[in-house]
Amino acid sequence: MRPFTYETPAARIVFGPGCAERVLAEEVERLGARRVLVVTTPRHTSLAASLPVVATFDGVRPHVPEETVDDAVAVATWADADAVVCVGGGSATGTAKAIALRTALPIVAVPTTYAGSEVTPVWGTTDGARKITGRSPLVVPKTVLYDPALTLTLPATTTAASAMNAMAHCVEAFYAPGANPITDLVAAEGVRVIADALPGVMADPAGVTGRTGLLYGAYLAGSAFAAAGSGLHHKICHVLGGAFGLPHAETHTVLLPHVAAFNEPAVPALRTRVAPALGDVNVTDGLTRLAARIGAPKSLAQIGLAKDDLDMAIKLVLEKDLSDNPRDVGEPEVRRILTGALRGRLPAATAPSPTRGEPR
Repeated sequence: MRPFTYETPAARIVFGPGCAERVLAEEVERLGARRVLVVTTPRHTSLAASLPVVATFDGVRPHVPEETVDDAVAVATWADADAVVCVGGGSATGTAKAIALRTALPIVAVPTTYAGSEVTPVWGTTDGARKITGRSPLVVPKTVLYDPALTLTLPATTTAASAMNAMAHCVEAFYAPGANPITDLVAAEGVRVIADALPGVMADPAGVTGRTGLLYGAYLAGSAFAAAGSGLHHKICHVLGGAFGLPHAETHTVLLPHVAAFNEPAVPALRTRVAPALGDVNVTDGLTRLAARIGAPKSLAQIGLAKDDLDMAIKLVLEKDLSDNPRDVGEPEVRRILTGALRGRLPAATAPSPTRGEPR
């Protein structure tokens, strides 16, 4: 076994149907908070009725634009808030993280989708057309309440894309810079749980059992990603989201099998650990078949990337540091990945390729 370092942020996890309504006020009180800023979307504002709320910010936007953060921080400062409670999907969590990064306010997170970012130290904002990301212990929520009851009305299309976003965290954890035997274990279980639960949820969106499985899978996915870090897949997704405004979860859904196909020859664990968890012989076919079962988008063109955007997208991706990928990545490789994803055409087969360092 190769040497490794495993480090994850500490967070208190409360899990179960109805837990948000039952214990949210208690969890806020545990922090000693008396002046709460709620960050949410209008549909979830009622959940904060039992809290000592001094202000609500419901102007969250996808990809967390810097101007949105400026507005939210101004509200927090004006209200003299001493804690942030975020209720909603990845955009609400991301906005709360951005506030915490600037103010050091503690966060209690109540996720209502499967983004998984609520248990990671990763933050991200957009400034113009550029996505800016980083890691900081300041942005890790002190407590996360996973309540499947809050996801029962999540639309099917949002459910599918959000769950595949969580799947992307799991798959990338096998080839990200901090990948190690512990993240492999957590990520493989996340793949299995999500793959088992997702088709059932799409068939019965109001089923608590399936929703509980997906939310548990999202927690596993976020935990694996928190320790393993960000790799090629996420770097490309951040470029596409920041520069071209593509929807975050759908971009992950479309791109994932293409990057997995590229890296699979250099990362044996994708074939030996992830593919069986997907119920298939290779990870690319497993991901493609799962996406087809749930009616997920197949191409970047479907979600808003134009053919004329391709050269600029490639240029922006190549500005990233791609040296930590297990296979060498240059202009031809990025072009092949993005061209295939744009058209929704996966490679027929992947050939073995030299790896960097010890094979995974």
